[in-house]
Amino acid sequence: QVQLTESGGGLVQAGGSLSLSCAASGVTVSRYSMAWFRQAPGKEREFVAAVKQGGGQRYYADSVKGRFTISKDNAKNTLTLQMNSLTPDDTAVYYCAADGSMIVSTLSLVYQWDYWGQGTQVTVSS
Repeated sequence: QVQLTESGGGLVQAGGSLSLSCAASGVTVSRYSMAWFRQAPGKEREFVAAVKQGGGQRYYADSVKGRFTISKDNAKNTLTLQMNSLTPDDTAVYYCAADGSMIVSTLSLVYQWDYWGQGTQVTVSS
């Protein structure tokens, strides 16, 4: 049984930083493509970042490029999202996702991803 559990969300002031973690069980993160998505109130879930199987190739939404970093810790079987220079527009529930065979052309699409966590709330105050 696959389980993805996000943690690390919270309240932070604009300009601050947060680090989100996704603990995985039932999947080996080194063998899966992993991603972060987010969903703000009243909006659709949107792609944030992804890292392909093996961890070599990373992809980011334009809105977070240069501020967020996605990484895998294979020893701990976790996925991390380091978020810097946060703005109120980053306020959302952040979700971890996993897929065994990510296709780059569709990595930003929700249906691409097989497994999802329950999400962690990130709130950025102005």
